[in-house]
Amino acid sequence: MKILVVCGAGASSTFVAQRLRRAAQADGFDCSAVATTLPSLPIDLDSTDLVLIGPHLHGRHEQIRHDAAAHGAGVLLLPGDIFTDLDGSRTLALVRGAAASTRPVSREDLT
Repeated sequence: MKILVVCGAGASSTFVAQRLRRAAQADGFDCSAVATTLPSLPIDLDSTDLVLIGPHLHGRHEQIRHDAAAHGAGVLLLPGDIFTDLDGSRTLALVRGAAASTRPVSREDLT
């Protein structure tokens, strides 16, 4: 599973992605998690399975969801306190939940 963690400038998303990778590795969950910025997101969406949105971008959630859906990717808006998840275990639990509930996106969903 390829996961993008998006924030405005890339700093906070880098911490979330690193912690998520460590937690996933320790738990045997096969994924890659990389940080990206909002301007780079359209380029990075190819072959992405799930986009995690930093809580400070909640106003962009619907647009990101729409853009990700066009690439078949799911989207999860992270809670406001996600940066306190120092070992990544809570983020991993959220990813697992999102992965279990993500369904394929149809063209009708985009209209």
